[in-house]
Amino acid sequence: MRVALRYGCNPHQREAAFETSDSEPAVRVRAGAPSLINMLDALNAWQLVSELKDAAGLAAAASFKHTSPAGAAVAVPLPADLRRAFDVDEQELSPLATAYARARGADPKSSFGDFAAFSDPVDAATADYLRGVVSDGVIAPGFLAGTLDVLAAKKRGTFLVLEANPDYAPPLVERREVFGVTLTQARNSHRIGAADLADLACGALTDNARRDLLLGLVTLKYTQSNSVGYVLDGQMIGVGAGQQSRVDCTKLAGAKAAVWHFRRHPNVLGIRFRSGVRRQERVNWRIRHIEGDLTAAERRAFENATETAPPPLTAEERAAWLGKLDGVSLVSDGFIPFRDNVDHAAKHGVRFIAQPGGSARDAEVRDACREHGIAMVRTRVRLFHH
Repeated sequence: MRVALRYGCNPHQREAAFETSDSEPAVRVRAGAPSLINMLDALNAWQLVSELKDAAGLAAAASFKHTSPAGAAVAVPLPADLRRAFDVDEQELSPLATAYARARGADPKSSFGDFAAFSDPVDAATADYLRGVVSDGVIAPGFLAGTLDVLAAKKRGTFLVLEANPDYAPPLVERREVFGVTLTQARNSHRIGAADLADLACGALTDNARRDLLLGLVTLKYTQSNSVGYVLDGQMIGVGAGQQSRVDCTKLAGAKAAVWHFRRHPNVLGIRFRSGVRRQERVNWRIRHIEGDLTAAERRAFENATETAPPPLTAEERAAWLGKLDGVSLVSDGFIPFRDNVDHAAKHGVRFIAQPGGSARDAEVRDACREHGIAMVRTRVRLFHH
């Protein structure tokens, strides 16, 4: 079966299509007209959430943008402060909707216009939540009664709805053509599981850390390499993807994790917006307030958008609040080459690390973990994804 796509990576690349088996299609288009990028995001995201549910035993969701997840999570209940931070304090959430609220809440600025993926059929609460956010499409293994109509009507009928086939078995060899050259490789069929956490180099793991490390490993398996991710309480809180330097991955993911943590600060939760300010505008204003880079004119615009506009956080308040971030897990898709990654991770509350190991400086990295009181697992499996 050959299905024409709206266009390729760019609108001027008009010739584009995807092909799948007639008898056992991998995916069906239920509404809208996808582009090549939409399909790449959807197919990667679907693999992530289906494998994550198997690994964690919980409903899973992902928010994908430009071939990498902005966030991914499992259905761990949201505490009151995160419900407020994620703008869902008055919304009924099913476990599946909770997983997506967490996934989208990891980096809501990046999730603007995302592709949403779900491990389970979309229910009414999840469809209702999707209706209120800026998203380009959804992929799931099914849609419960009434939800397909709700989603198909989104974005004036242009919202993309894809149905994944959970019984589809992909070929063992993948093929890709670049510049007229056909490349083949064995599919990365390694399934993330408890065995990947068996080689403990130092420290000890809690049950929550095991869940979070598995979540991080599955997420990075479908993230553009090089990548590092921070995980806490069943959700990614920072993904640093596609950087050439691993310590830059660590710093980028750490900066995102810090913003996530500051969104729980009473100062930020105290912002009250005027009626009519849209959800994404509220997200953007909160993050800009956290980052503290508002000019005088922008500060006036912020105050005009709010009923209560607290003063910017001071350096002392920032340091004190960041010091409360703890119990974080860090996952790396390639080996950690130098201890600087560990030193930086420790500043963001990291207490558990999973990485392949195999660096010439493994002993130095392990010693750094011991100095910071960090437990480290060597998975022996690299998870690069191009």
